[in-house]
Amino acid sequence: MKITEKVASLVAPKIGELGFELYDVEFNKEYGSWELLIFIDSPSGVTLDDCERVSTAIDPIIEEADPIEQAYFLTVSSVGIDRPLKLSKDFDRSIGSKIDVKLYTAPSDKALGKNKNFTAVLVAHDEETFTVENEKGSFTLPKKAAALLRPHIDF
Repeated sequence: MKITEKVASLVAPKIGELGFELYDVEFNKEYGSWELLIFIDSPSGVTLDDCERVSTAIDPIIEEADPIEQAYFLTVSSVGIDRPLKLSKDFDRSIGSKIDVKLYTAPSDKALGKNKNFTAVLVAHDEETFTVENEKGSFTLPKKAAALLRPHIDF
């Protein structure tokens, strides 16, 4: 089992008790130091005080279980307004809305051009694919072809 999966199983119940949803866990090396990132969400939003409260509650749980051998920094954060579309519910929430699409490689569909980055309206999805629509038409792409999918934010 991966470190992120172990940590998620350890902290999800406590995060739920506090009224939040565990959205994601990442374990990354940044600037020479390891960071354990816990992303939380709530229908009413997440404040800085909420992140601090969750961090204080889950830190002893992680320390007691000791699933991580090396030293690391614990960070609890909101997923934010521009949260990546990863889970089925993220896709469901974005149906009918514009999303930013970043593909690993240029699409094979000539109508999309050679642009790996574009904005389109998400119209459907299933376990393996997502369908977007723009002025050039409707396109179904494999989810694994997407480096990043996130809600489009107009400034």
